[in-house]
Amino acid sequence: MSSVKRELEFVAVEIRPMHELDIPSVGATERSAYQFPWSEGIFRDCLRVGYVCRVIDVGGAMAGYGIMSVGAGEAHVLNVCVRDEFRCRGLARKLLLYLFERARAAGICEVFLEVRPSNAAAARLYQSLGFDQVGIRRGYYQATVGREDAAVLRRTLMPDAKPTALK
Repeated sequence: MSSVKRELEFVAVEIRPMHELDIPSVGATERSAYQFPWSEGIFRDCLRVGYVCRVIDVGGAMAGYGIMSVGAGEAHVLNVCVRDEFRCRGLARKLLLYLFERARAAGICEVFLEVRPSNAAAARLYQSLGFDQVGIRRGYYQATVGREDAAVLRRTLMPDAKPTALK
């Protein structure tokens, strides 16, 4: 095990609700990770409409975030991002597993997401978590030249015995 991963084991890792005050940090993380980032207004809208918006803190530092919509019997992971200096430490996996639990607790049995085929690291993570490709959205993503397709992925969740409200 690398010393970086070992160090992370001794630091408090917490997944908590995203707040309005987190948006500048979330926006900065988004802008540093993506060529065509979401605006801070989009994050505010996600909070306003009640999506499952979470941040993952490592030792008190905002290390990443995840956003998921839930409705019509399914969940849709809209955005997951981990700051560059915290990548390859299992935080995206931890955040996704947390989102799956939130969906499962609400009685949801399917989770969907889109991924750029050019984002091989994300595609490998999603495949390792049990996602299967179920479609393609042509020209879904803005790209440097034209548009890029999105692979539509689905993961089936085993339902909890009794659904609860999302928290």
